[in-house]
Amino acid sequence: MPTMLIRNCRLPDGRQGQDLLVREGRIAAIGPQLPQPEGVTVIDAEDWLLAPPFVDAHFHLDATLSYGLPRVNASGTLLEGIALWGELKPQLTQDALIERALRYCDWAVARGLLAIRSHVDICDPRLLAVEALLQVREQVRPYLDLQLVAFPQDGLLRDPGALAQLKRALDMGVDVVGGIPHFERTMAEGAASVRLLCELAAERGLAVDMHCDESDDPLSRHVETLAAETLRCGLQGRVTGSHLTSMHSMDNYYASKLMPLMAEAGLHVVANPLINITLQGRHDSYPKRRGMTRVPELLAAGVNVGFGHDCVLDPWYSLGSADMLEVAAMGLHVAQLTSQAGMRACFDAVTVNNARILGLQGYGLEPGCRADFQLLQARDPVEAIRLRATRLLVVRGGQVLSRSAPAQAELQLPGRPSRLDWTR
Repeated sequence: MPTMLIRNCRLPDGRQGQDLLVREGRIAAIGPQLPQPEGVTVIDAEDWLLAPPFVDAHFHLDATLSYGLPRVNASGTLLEGIALWGELKPQLTQDALIERALRYCDWAVARGLLAIRSHVDICDPRLLAVEALLQVREQVRPYLDLQLVAFPQDGLLRDPGALAQLKRALDMGVDVVGGIPHFERTMAEGAASVRLLCELAAERGLAVDMHCDESDDPLSRHVETLAAETLRCGLQGRVTGSHLTSMHSMDNYYASKLMPLMAEAGLHVVANPLINITLQGRHDSYPKRRGMTRVPELLAAGVNVGFGHDCVLDPWYSLGSADMLEVAAMGLHVAQLTSQAGMRACFDAVTVNNARILGLQGYGLEPGCRADFQLLQARDPVEAIRLRATRLLVVRGGQVLSRSAPAQAELQLPGRPSRLDWTR
């Protein structure tokens, strides 16, 4: 039996006056003036934008909402954040980790974010965070897709117990193999860690997602090794390089050689605009580098690029609210993607591109896809970014998860309309 009919919506591809019919948790039909089956719940979209849910391809759910514990990051740097996290780890409790993660997932759902890939630190012999987030993954499964990455925060080879603990985490059910080659003691050890982790992923049939070259150093080139090992191990399409901020500082000749290799390997890339521009360029005076990877050039080379939120209220970032439109807006500005096509690419970077990175099945707005979608108070994706559009409705499997009232202002100005509509 059909359960829901959305009337008169706009779609991200520009179609207007569309209806969407949900049956048994799937999109049964989409088109203009669909017939209304008996007994179906009808929702008038009022010509607002119906979009697939937001997806975050890079986050740290184990650290979220821990800002100020055990103290504030005074310098605001990446390295002080890592040191702070090291101080906090012995004080963590499973109950506190679960409570903070669940609270963040509540925020996410209210903002139309229904799929998250979260890195979880395995450099703790207790694997406390792993156990906590595995519990969270099961608890949120009815309303949010959560993928976990086994992340050796202190370095796979730098930390003597990291490899064994990473394998234990995978045995416990963590989904993806992680790494951080630029944090190893030498370039050679960084490259060795990439080879070892790609081989491990190939043996287990898993995906790879590495923090890679999160540095201003143009000679931090582990993404080259990651692309080559992807090809050697037959992992094309299953490997993601996250951050890649050193590409911002590389010379153009080397970058022109690197990007075709990344495209050949089917490498996905995740830029984290809010965090990359906050943490990078800290050693510069002026001119000061932005520090975000080469998003327009990677897109032009045929590389799938997504945007991640990375951090919210944690040792590395004192702001954030699970709003992927804020992420898209920052990515748009920093990458100077201000053409109509560029701005729409930024919307794709927090929806369809990230869904490809996570390998989500049944994602999208076509018949047969899961009935997961959101109604945004905007007329098109560019306007959604411009206004950080209100999420009027968030739906998963045909079930309404969240509603919000439209944003509006009641004005009292002589000779002017009483109601302000930002979309007109």
